[in-house]
Amino acid sequence: MSKSQRTKGADGEREVCRIIHEQLGVEVSRNLSQTREGGADIKFPPFSIEVKRRSRIGNVYEWMEQSQKSCSGSEKPIVICRADRRDWLVVMPISQFLQLVKTNN
Repeated sequence: MSKSQRTKGADGEREVCRIIHEQLGVEVSRNLSQTREGGADIKFPPFSIEVKRRSRIGNVYEWMEQSQKSCSGSEKPIVICRADRRDWLVVMPISQFLQLVKTNN
């Protein structure tokens, strides 16, 4: 992975942290040891978040598997991704989405 790709990824993670803080008032931060030790890009209990910022959206199934592997205990996997000049998207298992809908109805 090139330096520019790492920088783009880190910028994306910081952007997601900022959005979460602005919208929810919750401070979250990047997992700075993720490259060396593995794990989620952002831990936001009960979610384990994998952030992907690319020129085009790639294989979300691989990204979801990466997020699932970084979960511990009852954490739930989330992928937040964005292609260049596009809006952020959230990807999650449908069972998790339905549980969120049930909780809010």
